Amino acid sequence: MSGFVFSEKPIAIASGEGVHLTDTNGTEYLDFGASYACTPVGHCHPEVVDAATSQLEELMYVQASYPHAARTALYERLSDAGPGDVDDVWLCNSGTEANEAALKFARHATGREKIVATTQGFHGRTMGALATTWKGKYKRGFEPLAGGVEFVEYGDTAAMLEAVDEETAAVILEPLQGEGGINPASTDYLRAVREATEEAGAAMVLDEIQTGLGRTGSMWAVERHGVVPDVLTTAKGLASGLPIGATLCRDWIAEDCGNHGSTFSGGPVVSAAAGATLDVIEREALADHAAEVGSYLREEVETRLGDDVREVRGEGLMVGIEVKRGSNRLLRDLALDHGILALPAGRTVLRLLPPLTVDRGHVDTVVDALAEVIA
Repeated sequence: MSGFVFSEKPIAIASGEGVHLTDTNGTEYLDFGASYACTPVGHCHPEVVDAATSQLEELMYVQASYPHAARTALYERLSDAGPGDVDDVWLCNSGTEANEAALKFARHATGREKIVATTQGFHGRTMGALATTWKGKYKRGFEPLAGGVEFVEYGDTAAMLEAVDEETAAVILEPLQGEGGINPASTDYLRAVREATEEAGAAMVLDEIQTGLGRTGSMWAVERHGVVPDVLTTAKGLASGLPIGATLCRDWIAEDCGNHGSTFSGGPVVSAAAGATLDVIEREALADHAAEVGSYLREEVETRLGDDVREVRGEGLMVGIEVKRGSNRLLRDLALDHGILALPAGRTVLRLLPPLTVDRGHVDTVVDALAEVIA
């Protein structure tokens, strides 16, 4: 009998359209998890499907050392979309690879080893990115990991300023923590990190793998804080669920990034899908839509659930609801009794990361179900 690396849920998904998924029994689910923010424009958006299909029929694959129109166009789109002058682009296949590249680039450009990361941070599961991920459960059995990583309390400016010194290659953190419990950073904190890294000659690496692409109400979460990092990483929804990641860098990082490579960097099909995804996000102003609907969602949860929950956190359509008991049973009840898919962010936080195309009617449906399963 064959085995599986992933544990599987008791729902076998057969198809998806827009904000809904349908299982093999024909049951439809309202998707408020988007497979960890991987479908920002909805499932099987026609423009993305057409772009990927057309490219698939013309050329399935050519390695990145050969220029290709879809990849070149994506380089340009991401370069233009990057915050400030963070406009040099490296393409890969996942968020953890984007963070691996960021850490390698920062070490090479600075000639230093030390990486400062934060408590509750999550940056991936490969050996380098895993070394900067906080929770022990992800690391157990895989040590020794990459060395030179020092953790400080997320949001603690004094601890960060003490940690960043002339031996620091980079600080890596999320502007809004996802896996760690939907914990937002303050503007003052992010600006202090920026000032500390600039003074020390270290790179500020912002992991926007879950927060980027309009999810929090702007193209990148950091834009609302008036901070420009040295490196920004993105992935998840960039190609509507097809495997891709990107590391965006300032010139001083890109010009001395060292020898790095990837066989499948920016394949034609995934590049075409990513370009179409960015087209939809920008043309339909989905960042603004996420800000408006996300605000409505948080307000409705706070109004309807009140004292039944501890706290509602987040920005845009990245929302965490801290509950008073374990989240797994609530997630099960939402799925099986109400046809709503959501996610955990730790033992006591429900995480909502729907496609950016959800509307107020979808929010009302979810809040009604939450009121029933939580109260």
